[in-house]
Amino acid sequence: MSSSKWQGRARRWRPQWVCQNCKQRQLSRRSLATSTTTADNEKPYYVTTPIFYVNAAPHVGHMYTMILTDVLKRWQQMKNRRSILCTGTDEHGMKVQQAAAKAKVEPQEFCDKGAEVFKELAARIDVSHDIFMRTSNRKHKEAVEYAWQMLEQGGYIYESKHEGWYSVSDETFYPQGQVQLIVDPPTGRKIMVSVETGKEVEWTSERNYHFRLSAFRGRLLEFYRDNPKFIVPVARMNEIVQQVSEGLEDLSVSRPLERLSWGVRVPTDPSQTMYVWLDALLNYASAVGYPFTPGSETAAGWPADVHVVGKDIIRFHCIYWPAFLMALDLPLPKQVLTTAHWTMGKQKMSKSTGNVVNPFFALERFGVDAMRWYLVHDGGIKDDADYDNSYIIEKYKKGLSGGLGNLASRILKGKGWNVRRAVERFAHADSAVEARPIEFNGSDEYGPEAYNSLQLLRQEADKFMNDLLPNKAVQRIMQAVYDANYYTQQTAPWQLVKALENARADGTAVQALEDEMDKIIFLNTETLRLVGILLQPFVPTSAKKLLDMLGVDEERRNWDWCVVRRDDTYGVPKMDLEDPKEGPLFPRLTSAF
Repeated sequence: MSSSKWQGRARRWRPQWVCQNCKQRQLSRRSLATSTTTADNEKPYYVTTPIFYVNAAPHVGHMYTMILTDVLKRWQQMKNRRSILCTGTDEHGMKVQQAAAKAKVEPQEFCDKGAEVFKELAARIDVSHDIFMRTSNRKHKEAVEYAWQMLEQGGYIYESKHEGWYSVSDETFYPQGQVQLIVDPPTGRKIMVSVETGKEVEWTSERNYHFRLSAFRGRLLEFYRDNPKFIVPVARMNEIVQQVSEGLEDLSVSRPLERLSWGVRVPTDPSQTMYVWLDALLNYASAVGYPFTPGSETAAGWPADVHVVGKDIIRFHCIYWPAFLMALDLPLPKQVLTTAHWTMGKQKMSKSTGNVVNPFFALERFGVDAMRWYLVHDGGIKDDADYDNSYIIEKYKKGLSGGLGNLASRILKGKGWNVRRAVERFAHADSAVEARPIEFNGSDEYGPEAYNSLQLLRQEADKFMNDLLPNKAVQRIMQAVYDANYYTQQTAPWQLVKALENARADGTAVQALEDEMDKIIFLNTETLRLVGILLQPFVPTSAKKLLDMLGVDEERRNWDWCVVRRDDTYGVPKMDLEDPKEGPLFPRLTSAF
């Protein structure tokens, strides 16, 4: 069944009760959704990170998913669409309860401190989040309690004895076929672990509540068939389809209070605490106003356009979450972008082996935009990517410092030509008015190819972004930089400066040489302008500085102006390019450790 069919079904009936706190939140979300200038009837673009466990410090994977999500949001904003980004912290469950006990503090105090660390990380990496959701928030708890009651009323919850392998680390039960016996290398112990995550599991027997997940096998498969791009990349879509095709077991969705006290109590049975994943997944809906009043789902962005998650939590987001939403009669998210992992030395990062990356240390050393650019440019969507400080320096030197920074310095600080004159000659905002044609002589083999590639830049980068491949998009944008540097090297405008000086002295062929000079300078400057606009979602601070260096007006930095030759007003810098206080566009990084 397609997304549109689910949305149609979702409009038929909604429970009418909404708590007072939820009503207030709906009002605030409506305010959020209507606080921009685009059409009021357009659903905002809604994108989410996973919410992060507070029991451990942030690592590079957290930073990566935050940045990817921010890039998706900023891209839509650049295209003049209202956009909402939600991130936050997952604060309930056994491992948080155990971590707080180990730290000898109350769970809420433990969570408060952990949430602040993730808020600090989001601020440091320039993530433009609109909502920071905490699952210990009272409003979220009320939404979860409401959802439980709706699931019970729908007949999707029942009580039963449950026996199985439980992972505290993953906060989930695993069926027999998804666990295996291994020898733990550090200790030599024989332990049972999850096949999927490698985390230790323990045999547990208890009475609790179950969700009728098995009843949704057919509906899930129908949804996958009708929405073949639901999961990116397609290989993981195929994995999920295979898992569901092989059958689903009902899901344990609560634990006895004596075993798990830190969480949302089952509203109809206070002796039970809700399953942390049911609680956590509902944050995506509660963040934008769930429980919704009938017909109001889209006012603040629901359903989500994209959930960005790591590949290790795909089952929860692509099987459990759609099933919960179907049971609640709510529209399903449009897509789930599942990322690969970062490794170090080709091995999975792990605290036990010591090969983890502290994101705050990395930011201190390399800077925000350098890390944003590297993680998106080299980060894996389909395949894992290896992290190394030397890779960051190498890629930074080639792409940002030696590539984009070098091109900007060459063209904007070059002597003997006039950027503003070149723009005036070859650009015109009004397409009905003919600008000076860009012509290439027969000996210029590379110029036409570079110009045609530049004209396709916006379209091709946007296709990658629509396919949820930000890494391919930024690589395509950077290719325009490399092309422009090569074109500059081949045409050598500094040699034309000498030829012009000689021509002026002789009084011959000045106009033709000036035209050739201005064409070369314009194509390079126009490359810088388009690249500057398109890089805003990826490296916001550096892109702004580049556009300031070019003298591009603030209102001409969006999608509408990202067209070759459209902007004829730039070319006079908004800063003194010779002022040493301004510094280079991309400062040099050292390889010293």
